[in-house]
Amino acid sequence: MNTSALRAVKTHLRSLMKERLSKLSSESIISQSHAAFDALSGFKPYKDAKTIGVYLSMPGCEIQTDPIVRHALSSGKQVFVPYLHKSGLPPGEGPVRLMDMVSLKGIEDYESLQRDKWGIPSVDSATVHERQRSIGELDGEHSADVSLDIILLPGVAFDVDPENGGIRRLGHGKGFYDYFLHRYALATRTEKGLSNSNPSVLLYALALKEQLLSPTSGEAVPVGVHDQSLDGIILGDGQIKQSAGSTRD
Repeated sequence: MNTSALRAVKTHLRSLMKERLSKLSSESIISQSHAAFDALSGFKPYKDAKTIGVYLSMPGCEIQTDPIVRHALSSGKQVFVPYLHKSGLPPGEGPVRLMDMVSLKGIEDYESLQRDKWGIPSVDSATVHERQRSIGELDGEHSADVSLDIILLPGVAFDVDPENGGIRRLGHGKGFYDYFLHRYALATRTEKGLSNSNPSVLLYALALKEQLLSPTSGEAVPVGVHDQSLDGIILGDGQIKQSAGSTRD
């Protein structure tokens, strides 16, 4: 499938999922978010993690991460959240905006974040220099970069690849996570002398049960060469599904 055809198929599936998810009640989303949190809080890779990256959720249509952020901070974990900023790259030489992961300083800091136009709590650019970062284009010493043990990702739709059992993810279409993970992999490969092209961090998605496409539905998540594979997915019914090819449990 060529690039334009892949883009069209992804856009169509995003549209279908947006309509489908818009019909979910707030009670269902809250209930599923609690079930996902309960599953995650007992999940060994999360319990063992000292540093986690996690998205800050918009008010609806996805697993709500507020309980996760609060639990992780109160458990003494370092929590990193997305920060979007201008890339500084000349037009045509890369994305206009980049995503990096920067640290929260605690519960009070988290609660002070202001919501953006989508209702998502967002890091103030004026405070970025006070925070640790995982990796990225931000100013600072690379020696101060912090490696992450696990990243909890959002998405629009997911499925299981029938050929290899891997969990596939359809994002929101901006490429923020894929490009971030690509840069993360390059940085950790250089730092640790690794040859693997995958990021040396566990990647788990959080998803409402309606976001996991059934193999009998006739729907599938289209993926390209730059789409990042996942280690697994934590669902709103409490299930944790692992990618068959994951060796980083």
